[in-house]
Amino acid sequence: MLIEIGQVEAIFRYPVKSMRGERLEAANLGWHGLEGDRRLAFRRVDDRSGMPWLTASKLPDLLLFAPQRRAESAQEELPTHIRTPDGEEMPVFGEDLAAEVGRRYGAPVQMMQLKHGIFDDASISVIASDTVREIARLAGRSPDVRRFRPNVVVRLLRSAPFQEDEWLGGVLSFGEGDDAPAIAVMMRDVRCSMVNLDPDSASPAPEMLKAVVRANQNNAGIYGAVTRIGQLAVGQTVFLSAAGRTICSNH
Repeated sequence: MLIEIGQVEAIFRYPVKSMRGERLEAANLGWHGLEGDRRLAFRRVDDRSGMPWLTASKLPDLLLFAPQRRAESAQEELPTHIRTPDGEEMPVFGEDLAAEVGRRYGAPVQMMQLKHGIFDDASISVIASDTVREIARLAGRSPDVRRFRPNVVVRLLRSAPFQEDEWLGGVLSFGEGDDAPAIAVMMRDVRCSMVNLDPDSASPAPEMLKAVVRANQNNAGIYGAVTRIGQLAVGQTVFLSAAGRTICSNH
């Protein structure tokens, strides 16, 4: 059974992991998430762990680096240049950019490209705008969905924060018809210190994460696995298929 739960309010893509995102009107949803999402990341050269990626939790300044596309390649999914916090534009794979990021971090880094993306838990994330507003209210901050770095923001028909938890085990479809893109809701999005960082200044606000912990056991939004590919677009109706749904344990 399909239940209408809201509309797509916004779509975001993050070409370089932990750098500034792009707000889109439409995007192609493939088997590995949004095309062009988190396909690039800086690797910490001296790190031998299974997760060597440099993120804003280790270098908040990364949020202030903005992926750019030169006009001649504006249709490409991946950026050609990065604008630094100082306003310089440097080629994505250039030595100057790696040196600048490495200088700020204090250790050498290398830009890497992975065909299927570099994700922490799953290839696509969704959050409701009601959830963002409630967390911001509890934290005494202005609501800014960019703190949560989602791919899809949903405007709910039934206004209630943390409604995403009810979707676990179900399938979200975007738009109408048998060919509408869809994702299986796999797990809650367990939050980290990234939500504390202001997207425009990288300054921390610890009360944000404390609010998530207090309000919903550190969960805000969900992660999904793509079950049907297609185009996402702002304004699409979002449906929940609850048939055979089971509630997953938090992890």
